[in-house]
Amino acid sequence: MLTPEALHDLIAAHESERVELTVSTNDTDKFAQAVCAFANDFPNHRRPGYILIGVDDRKQVSGLTVDDLLLRRLGDLRSNVNIEPLPAITVQKLTLPQGDVAIIEVMPSDLPPVRYKGTIWIRTGPSRRRANRQEERLLIEKRAASASTFDASPCPGSSLRDLTRDLFLVSYLPAAVERAVLEENDRPVEEQMASLRLYDLDGDCPTNAAVLLFGRNPLRWLPGAWIQFVRWAGTTMAADPINEKRFSGDMLTVLRELQAFLSSSTQSRPVARSSLRERSLADYPAVALRELLLNAIMHRTYESNAPVRFSWYDDRIEIQSTGGLYGSVSPENFPRQTDYRNPVLSEALATLGYVNQFGRGVIRAQNALRGNGNPDAEFTFEPHHVLVTIRERQ
Repeated sequence: MLTPEALHDLIAAHESERVELTVSTNDTDKFAQAVCAFANDFPNHRRPGYILIGVDDRKQVSGLTVDDLLLRRLGDLRSNVNIEPLPAITVQKLTLPQGDVAIIEVMPSDLPPVRYKGTIWIRTGPSRRRANRQEERLLIEKRAASASTFDASPCPGSSLRDLTRDLFLVSYLPAAVERAVLEENDRPVEEQMASLRLYDLDGDCPTNAAVLLFGRNPLRWLPGAWIQFVRWAGTTMAADPINEKRFSGDMLTVLRELQAFLSSSTQSRPVARSSLRERSLADYPAVALRELLLNAIMHRTYESNAPVRFSWYDDRIEIQSTGGLYGSVSPENFPRQTDYRNPVLSEALATLGYVNQFGRGVIRAQNALRGNGNPDAEFTFEPHHVLVTIRERQ
């Protein structure tokens, strides 16, 4: 966090490759573009960039009053699905004699290029602008030189032949990249995928994320990339299974099939609210199951051979995913704190509309359960797995 002395130094430096000044308080696009540019760190300072809200171009504090509403709105940039992949962002307020200053600190991303609404933004000197093709290529090379997550790592032995190209070109690419950029894009598909962290140019192969999202047979490389559903005729696994289903294949197909399955398996029925009124409720709300399954799919480790286990008992549902809590997330700060074991995969789910805001899925699921009359979902955190238990509506 900045001290008042450090803030004075930044203001004195005026607008530079690491500082942007503004008196606007509601231009979300401008803030998000600046976040994207600082996260890309095109000059390679390897130091944070700062957006100072409440300071004008003459380096004068404007007399702004920074209230909690503004801080919350700026804080929402940390869950903005249009910024992909999300960098580390902190927001703070400092009060000077001339007025308040809201500060957005943006750390350089380990996974450039970072996009906002499908466009790559960079900062050169005091100006912010769209990256050209060569600049995008340099950002891709910078990412390859740094340590990458498992989903952004190459999948040795795979090739473009192992992917369903139309899923990428028709279903994903138009949603991930701004139309104007696509219209002037004549690059080979490998370079287009590489700019989205889906192809490793050095290894000349797709990344693990690409195999998960578009692979003809992802299980060939990632044996645990499937979901096992079992409906048990009792309250333990000692009972007989009465229905089993396996969800596997490219992730886009798996998610469509899972959505259809949940819709058909969670039929609502009328429940009386009074002698003259009733409402429709299900034993389990589909939206809660959907959010919790998406959470398991996004945050599990795909280095394990075990699937996501979706078990339906007479009195509860359990969802178990491999891999414990990741990064900065702990039992004490869950689900307020978010971190991403699979940032490329999380970005893809946001791009395709399966995620509306990063880090809000569990909160949304709990709200849906309460609204349906179910207890809150219970989370058990173990070193190698996470278990979610959803109890029946009371």
